[in-house]
Amino acid sequence: MKPRFPSREHFTVPLAHGAVLSLGERPLVMGILNVTPDSFADARPLTDAAAAVEIGLRMEAEGADLLDVGGESTRPGARSLPEAEELARVLPVVRQLASRLRIPISIDTYKAAVARAALAEGASLVNDVSALRREPRLGEVVGVHGAALILMHSRGTPETMAGEAVYTDVIAEMIAELGASVDAAVRAGVTASRIIVDPGVGFAKRPSHSYGVLARLPDIAAALRRPLLVGVSRKSFMREALADRAAADRDWGTAAAVAASVLAGAHIVRVHAVGDMAQVVRVAEEIRRHA
Repeated sequence: MKPRFPSREHFTVPLAHGAVLSLGERPLVMGILNVTPDSFADARPLTDAAAAVEIGLRMEAEGADLLDVGGESTRPGARSLPEAEELARVLPVVRQLASRLRIPISIDTYKAAVARAALAEGASLVNDVSALRREPRLGEVVGVHGAALILMHSRGTPETMAGEAVYTDVIAEMIAELGASVDAAVRAGVTASRIIVDPGVGFAKRPSHSYGVLARLPDIAAALRRPLLVGVSRKSFMREALADRAAADRDWGTAAAVAASVLAGAHIVRVHAVGDMAQVVRVAEEIRRHA
């Protein structure tokens, strides 16, 4: 009997500025552009706007379908960044890329003011790692601008989330908590068709939780009935399996997790090494097509 992979539901997700994402025909690749001196995953931290813009353009050329620009590290233990400093890091990058990229720009922030400014400069969706828990008014900003919203599951803050990784049933609790965030976003004015969910691999989850999430992606997608974004790139849940390699040296492990995510039906994968992971995505998707 031929193996069967889970189906991937099709969604049309409206973005700000009249753009639209068509999700389901093939998995999309989101490139990670961290403009921060303390990113956990980059061997050479990126703080110069001009350099960031060039890297963003290169990611598009290498096959990125979206670009996620962030100015605040969310690595375990990271402290919150003042709003003014985050704006200073990301706005010049978003402003310049918006006039040069053909692909949509996401702003990776939980702060309403940062999202508002980035959307005004040309970003078309917001990636909130707190799923509206830290600044609920972010939902209103997204709704007013007609942007799309990515809601990622986590608990606590980067400083406290390790202690929050306590579950009786990680999948059921994560689905319930993400579902509550989806409901909160809709109440704030974000139409359901504009919402994408992210199970938050590595956030308030021990390695066993993160592997369990990846193994149960079809169940998560079926329960939440929203497009599924999966971010596994270079994360520490792989550290033991990879003999304690540094984050920047985890791209082979990332490739395995990306392939598994695609085979399980993910709509978007969020990665650092765009060119390499775009190849992984294409081959994994061909396997799905021929099942």
